[in-house]
Amino acid sequence: MDFPTLLGAGLVLLGIFYLGFLSLKIKFPSVILYILFGVVLADRLSHNELLEFSSEIGIVLLFFILGLEFSIKRLGSIAVKIWPSGLLDVFLSLGISMLIAIWFGMDPFSAFIVGGIAYATSSSITAKLLDDKSRMANTETEFMLAILIFEDLIAPIIIAVLIGLNAGGEFQSSDLLIVLGKVVALGAFAIVLSKTVFKHFDRLLDKIEDEDFKIALLVGIAIAFGGLALYLGLSEVLGAFLAGMMLAEIGNIQRVEHVVIPIRDLMLPTFFVFFGTSINLGDGLPMPLFLLILLVWSVIAKVLVGIIGGRWYGLSKKVSLRAGLSLCARGEFSVVIASVAAGTVKIIGGIYVVAAAVIGMLLFDQAPKIANKVYGKKKKTNKDLRVPGT
Repeated sequence: MDFPTLLGAGLVLLGIFYLGFLSLKIKFPSVILYILFGVVLADRLSHNELLEFSSEIGIVLLFFILGLEFSIKRLGSIAVKIWPSGLLDVFLSLGISMLIAIWFGMDPFSAFIVGGIAYATSSSITAKLLDDKSRMANTETEFMLAILIFEDLIAPIIIAVLIGLNAGGEFQSSDLLIVLGKVVALGAFAIVLSKTVFKHFDRLLDKIEDEDFKIALLVGIAIAFGGLALYLGLSEVLGAFLAGMMLAEIGNIQRVEHVVIPIRDLMLPTFFVFFGTSINLGDGLPMPLFLLILLVWSVIAKVLVGIIGGRWYGLSKKVSLRAGLSLCARGEFSVVIASVAAGTVKIIGGIYVVAAAVIGMLLFDQAPKIANKVYGKKKKTNKDLRVPGT
């Protein structure tokens, strides 16, 4: 028997509070605890409509806030410097993972989902670890953050393509071109709006004194543009990301973040809980050999991105290795992409995210020691410790 919707929602929020508090105490990613919480309560909450709706709002606002960080000018400056390493990351983490999945008998669409799951490093886990381990001022941090930003740009497009192909049924090259055309058109529409309708949006915000009205306006913009993307057969997260980009040009985006972030922080954990309710482990671990190989390759791919891409970026061999070992954790984007899947692929995706997050955390912690063992330890200089961006 399922819980009443309201009772289930209340218990989930209390559980989120406890697990969030616990994650701070044990210094473990709250995302993983939320997913496991959902797995445990799957039988009770799998059909909770309120949980599903709040989870969708949470993920929309996550990508809306992310889009606020990417003005058109900033996108161009990032792309110029990081694109070789970023494309290497796409090829190794997404492309090779797809080939591994196809080798194990998966169809191209399922293989694309697997590649997407294995692609993006968790921005939230990595950023938190950089801060917790006092590595924000390290030489490799600028490169790592640039890779995360590049992945943050590619991930919404991957999700949009997956949603579009999933809605279209059978995988065909013409379907892919249509989806990409819609993505380009929606992006162009967002740019036009940012240069016209939202050009003086900050003036409107200045005139609104009531915070409640600001919440309705800003959250409404994010949800409406996400809904427009859904209407076009794309992903709501792409629409929300573009909505954030529309407002990124205003003078002070902190005013927008100040209003929206509390709502996002309340709703977003429910997405990971809801994802956990969709993972059914009743039949045991599916395709264990494939899962093991995918995890091993995921680590190798990110280490190679660090070693090769870091050198292209201008880092030393030692610092490049340290960067690669620190990019292995998967998290929120992998969960979003896995949510598109069904059946065995979704179960594999859920297990993969949990395992990859834990492995990534361990490698991040040991990265300096491993790099020192490989290349030797030397005394730090001003060049080795500098503020990112300088």
